[in-house]
Parts: sequence; structure tokens; C-alpha cells
Amino acid sequence: MIKAIFFDIDGTLLSHQIGDVPASTKDAIRQLKEKGIKIFAATGRHMSQLEKLPVKGLPFDGYVTLNGQICMDANKTIVYDVPIGPEDAKKMTEAFEEMELPVMIIERNRMYINFVNSMVEAAQKGISTPLPEIGIYTGEKVYQYIAYGEEERVRSLVSRLSGCKMTKWNPYGFDIIPEKGGKVAGIRQMLEHFEIAREEIMAFGDGGNDTDMLRYAAVGVAMGNADEAVKLQADYVTSHIDQDGIWQALKHYGILSQL
Repeated sequence: MIKAIFFDIDGTLLSHQIGDVPASTKDAIRQLKEKGIKIFAATGRHMSQLEKLPVKGLPFDGYVTLNGQICMDANKTIVYDVPIGPEDAKKMTEAFEEMELPVMIIERNRMYINFVNSMVEAAQKGISTPLPEIGIYTGEKVYQYIAYGEEERVRSLVSRLSGCKMTKWNPYGFDIIPEKGGKVAGIRQMLEHFEIAREEIMAFGDGGNDTDMLRYAAVGVAMGNADEAVKLQADYVTSHIDQDGIWQALKHYGILSQL
């Protein structure tokens, strides 16, 4: 029996074609809540971004943010957090200051970048998000980096780090997180906090940073608009986000029967 569902945001809950959460998805989430099924966001985004997006009004029971690096309950109280290790943070600070690539630093309460180029513009446009502010690192704990550029160059940067890995969310956008981090690490913490078993969860996603989550959940659903590699990792591939994809999957598994 499914007791909780974890949803990616961009391309899964939030359609960048219509700039909103599809009406069928909003209605499906309302029905899920009425059935007592818990709803969680599982995203690479920072909470400050979620509060500016159309998903703000959805009745989430908790949030797995920054690819699992900061997890919060419905009241935005931190349940779990893990920053980047000091050695890797030092190397990334050097890259940030040398401006080898555009690098965004994400702290608990702040996000900023070293410089902006066309690849940053393209990646941010793809998720309907304004360009980040340019800032200077002041020594705070860092929970995630975002590097922008060609994949080979970003991989070269990440290869210098001893305890980090990267996940891809755009052809030019890559999240850099601890090697043992990721959405699954955050989901495990949320399941422990809410006393829910792995066998009782479902997950929806469309991007490269969703693959582990889809494999981990009892039922992993890839959106019809997902990358082909993501679809291969899912238990079920539903229709496109703009073609009632979430609703169709919930109907397929008998969790909901009608809109």
C-alpha cells in the first residue's frame, strides 16, 4: 500500500510550457491528501526558489531539497542536512574564484554565482528561473554547487574532488553534491522521520538526478517527457507532464480512479 509519494519539481510537477502545475496534477494531489497519502517534494532546488514557484501552494508534508542535502518538514524545520566536506569545499572555492567555469554556491539561506555566460542563461531559462545574483564567498557552509558548461569540462572539475559527485539536470547544468548524497539519501531520512517503509513509497521524476530515486522507490514513474535514460530506470513510463502524466500513472496503479 502506498503511503507517501515523492515528486520532482521541474518537468514533473511544474510544466515550463504553461508556467504552472497542470490542473489535473493539482486535483490529483488534493485527492491523494484526502486519502491520507503524504506528499513530498524531492528536488535539486533551494527552498527559496520553491517559495517563488507555482508549487508554493501545494500541500507538501515535507521537502527533500538540494538533491537531499537539506530536508525539511511541512513547517520548514530542518530534519536532516549535510554540507560539502571541507577539502572539496576548498577546491570548489578555488574554482569559483579562478572563474574556470560559472559556479553557483548554495548555502542554507543564500545562492549566488561567480559570473554569468550564455550557458547559464540557457540553463536557467530552461527551468523558468531568473539569473542568479553575482556574489563573493564569505566562508559559510556550502550544501551544493551548480557548475554550468559542457559536460566534459564539468566532469574534469568534479574529478578533482575526493568526496563529491555530479548529477545532470540540463545539457549545461550540473549539481555537485557529496558522494553519498542524492535524493535517495534525503528520502531515507524522511522515511525514518515519518516512520514510512521504502516498500510504501512511490516516486515521480524526469531528469538525471531522479534515476536513483526512481530505482529506490517501490514504484518509480518516469514522465513521458523524461530523458530516455531516465525512462529505462523506471517501473512505469507515464504520459507527458502536459498530458496529465501524473494523473495517468496514479490511475494506472489504482491509487486514484477519477478526476
